[in-house]
Amino acid sequence: MPDPTAAERRVDEIDDVEPEELGADTDRALKGPDRSSESPALSIFTRIHPIGLVAAGVLVVAALWHTVFDTERLIGNLAWWQWLVLVVTIALAVTPPALNAVRVALEALSGFTSQIVWILAWAVFFVQLINVVTRYLNPFVESDILIGQMTSLAWQLFALISLLGLNYGVKAGVNPRIDFWWAEWSDRTKAWLDFVMHTFFFLPFLWVAVGVLQTFAAGALGRRRGNGEWPDGWQVWKSWEQSGDADQLPLGPIKAMILVGFGLFLLQIVSEIIKTGFVLAGRREYADIAERDEFQRIE
Repeated sequence: MPDPTAAERRVDEIDDVEPEELGADTDRALKGPDRSSESPALSIFTRIHPIGLVAAGVLVVAALWHTVFDTERLIGNLAWWQWLVLVVTIALAVTPPALNAVRVALEALSGFTSQIVWILAWAVFFVQLINVVTRYLNPFVESDILIGQMTSLAWQLFALISLLGLNYGVKAGVNPRIDFWWAEWSDRTKAWLDFVMHTFFFLPFLWVAVGVLQTFAAGALGRRRGNGEWPDGWQVWKSWEQSGDADQLPLGPIKAMILVGFGLFLLQIVSEIIKTGFVLAGRREYADIAERDEFQRIE
């Protein structure tokens, strides 16, 4: 008799298992592992990472726009370092190990911020504990115990958790996929969707947001809009934006941290673009594909 195929052997093995021993991964075991990233990639992706093609396209368009349309507001008005970033991106796109090293460095940054977030979470707990205790002890002392500052500190620490945890949340994939089909798609299909959405929609939005937030953060720290000067020189804490409520902490520093949070968010999106591009290029060893928990599906 001919040898049974691999699929027939898999079905026979599963038939031998008692029903109560079958777990939540039965369907996945029946279908077998996803082989999409091992299938032949587009020939052009084997020579250059997709992010390099995008950077080359932006470079060409920017150069044409700069030479044909002399404008200060459109893509042709790039700073020197932005031109350099495009050139370096193209160079990295043809050297997968170097591009993967950039991704690893960006994800190490998100790991560092996740540690800070855990520390801030405990800080919020203790600050709120002190706030509750002093609320009940306040009637028994002759002076206030800085209730306003403690409440403001708790809110600002909680805001820092949200801002500094954005990049780690993207890395860990904690954002829910609100669709009916995501879990059933192959790695290649998921990579196509994420690469296109992140590159052409998410990345431009974050780029513009970081540019806008630079002026916003500087203004919150006291920089004047007219002449761009700092009223108190290097002693910026003397010109921080103050809260309108009585007995509250200054708002300048936490508003400036919005820029930092979105900057970290932008860097992690770049890392995700690199990872999904490696999937499209068939380089699974650099793709770092992680399993997502089923509870994240919202249907």
